[in-house]
Amino acid sequence: MQYAILCYHSEDVVCSWSKEEDDAVMFKLMVAQEGFAKAGKLGPIARLMPTTAATTLRKDSDPPLVIDGPFAETKEQLLGFYIVDCGSLDEVLDFARELARANPGGAYEIRPVTFFQSGTASEAGAA
Repeated sequence: MQYAILCYHSEDVVCSWSKEEDDAVMFKLMVAQEGFAKAGKLGPIARLMPTTAATTLRKDSDPPLVIDGPFAETKEQLLGFYIVDCGSLDEVLDFARELARANPGGAYEIRPVTFFQSGTASEAGAA
């Protein structure tokens, strides 16, 4: 089963880190990821740009409304995600706990993933 680990944290906190602080957290996360990568259980990882770079398409109007910024006001923002292949929820929780030790604060939301469409963007002709 594949799971998404959605990484939430306060942008104000994370964006206030110095380059050295950010590099140190990223290094600790790489160490935590190493075992999963070697076992072939680690899929794509993405670090999202800040919500100030977000654009939202609101579907509840005709035509849909395009607005700047995140879709909701929240205390913590979605900052990135992992896709992992685990045999059980317990296994993905163990991995999320390792990540949490490397990067305290915020929250990890874990969701099973089902695929809407097979293939990749390159196979679909996207550039």
